[in-house]
Amino acid sequence: MVKINISTRHGHISDETQEKISEKLEKLPRIYDHISAVELTLDLEHSEMLRVDLKVSSKHKPDFLASSMSDNLLGSIEQVVDKIEQQLRKYKGKLEDRHRSAGRRRQEPAGDFQEED
Repeated sequence: MVKINISTRHGHISDETQEKISEKLEKLPRIYDHISAVELTLDLEHSEMLRVDLKVSSKHKPDFLASSMSDNLLGSIEQVVDKIEQQLRKYKGKLEDRHRSAGRRRQEPAGDFQEED
């Protein structure tokens, strides 16, 4: 189970909104299953320009970070979730490529060997 923490600065959000946000964040481990924690911070100080920061922590990897500023709270949340999903997919792809190419290197022939008489 992934630990999800949603915090707000300079205001609060309804339980319904918090539930919608949690549902979106709970889908992240489907992309990359080594996620240990998800932290979303909402800065509601300026209602015309809300700031959303998302930090995803995983095992054996530095944190994935994304932020967005907008006047639409749910739109900003969608943007940061999309950015994190892209980062997770890219990192997972690199890991898979690394594992695939490691197997190929071992199977390649070492070259032609000729014996001398």
